Amino acid sequence: MKVLQIIHSGNAVLDRIAKWLQPVILLIFRLTWGWQFFQTGLGKLRNHANVVEFFTSLGIPAPALNAWFVGGVECIGGLLLLIGLWSRPVAFILAGNMLVAYLTVEEDRAALLEVFSQLDPFLKADPFFFLLTSAIIFAFGAGLFSADALIARLKKQAGDMSSCTAY
Repeated sequence: MKVLQIIHSGNAVLDRIAKWLQPVILLIFRLTWGWQFFQTGLGKLRNHANVVEFFTSLGIPAPALNAWFVGGVECIGGLLLLIGLWSRPVAFILAGNMLVAYLTVEEDRAALLEVFSQLDPFLKADPFFFLLTSAIIFAFGAGLFSADALIARLKKQAGDMSSCTAY
């Protein structure tokens, strides 16, 4: 019985540490990969002709329109991730964008489709960390240090204040 108490106490300590680290880790992911999304999207917008040529070589329909769309989604989505605003919907859209990126490039598509038998190619593909970050932010939200959290706190305060009677 003593061993179970020690394990339970140790687990409680680790739980407190993890709860303290969660917003910091979410912030690091958002800042690092939000900036990367922004930079990648901006690069697509600035080098539109090259992206159109690449998209054409991949057989993507309406390559010019898709180049503008993907560049805009990544650029604006990256900025929104950086500040942590509308994080879950943005992460959902960016995750979809990264899944399309996996499916469009032949070797990345193979890596995605064979992820359970060969993990290395999936992990080494260019979209991996972008997809991972999108999935993390979608699942856990933007964290404590974000515009989403600030808005939630302000709404809660406004709700608390509305229940008070004015004299």
